[in-house]
Amino acid sequence: MNASRFIIAFVFASGALLPASAQVFTFTHEQMVEYTAQNPFGRFEDGRPNVPDELLDKCKELSAEEVWSVLPGAKFPNQYEGNWHILHPEHRLVGRAVTAQFMPYRPDVAEVAEAQARAKGLGHNGNQRVIDTLKPGDVLVVDLFGKIESGTIVGDNLATAIYGATKAGLVVDGAIRDLDGIFEIPMGLYYRGVHPTPIGQVMLTGYNIPIRIGGTTVVPGDVVFGDREGVYFIPPNLVKKILDDADVTHIHDEWTKMKLNSGKYKSSDIYPSPRDPALKQEYDEYLKKRLGKK
Repeated sequence: MNASRFIIAFVFASGALLPASAQVFTFTHEQMVEYTAQNPFGRFEDGRPNVPDELLDKCKELSAEEVWSVLPGAKFPNQYEGNWHILHPEHRLVGRAVTAQFMPYRPDVAEVAEAQARAKGLGHNGNQRVIDTLKPGDVLVVDLFGKIESGTIVGDNLATAIYGATKAGLVVDGAIRDLDGIFEIPMGLYYRGVHPTPIGQVMLTGYNIPIRIGGTTVVPGDVVFGDREGVYFIPPNLVKKILDDADVTHIHDEWTKMKLNSGKYKSSDIYPSPRDPALKQEYDEYLKKRLGKK
């Protein structure tokens, strides 16, 4: 049986184990490799793509527009989600996606996973089972189906646990609580709302599987890129192209703003491209020189 049929059936006792957790559905190593076959980088032990740290650091200099300029043309038009509350909009959120899927509580389904968790001596809370697996550079991405009341994936203690483990942050299509305490944590955090209730009436149904966040599909190992506008989920095979194209965009914008700030030109003389052949040649030479420094 292939992975997509597992997802449709929500087969909890499939033998695919959530590390240090109960038997909710997760990709096996082979399934993870199959569904992320275009990944050009190394992998974690479970098969999740491991985009190198040095590329993640470079992604922190991107803008949403630079990511957008590549993804739709590469036939990935559904990787951006906006309309978030953002904890610290002055900071980029960049890291490798670890996905978690919750659903409204249904006892006959939840009892299977909870019985397995108790048999392994694990904690009761599904959110902590996922949090306990996080590594440096991970971003926890959680489908809580937009739930606000009792849809609070973390308060300030578990948010601290996420930041301590990842030094990155969290994206949740749901809520958080203890906002005053969380605000003191220098983490990237994108959320739909705030509510004082603890998480409840939900069940963890999937870990490190493709999930839906708003209008996007997120795959484990995607590069999460969040700025003031919203969040992009970037397939690993497109990270290098986005970064290479961004170098040209940065230089183009640098030259364009330099010319416009001089007060000598109309915007249409310079933007989006120089109309005068001499200016075009000047820009081309500037671009070549600046690229040569990289």
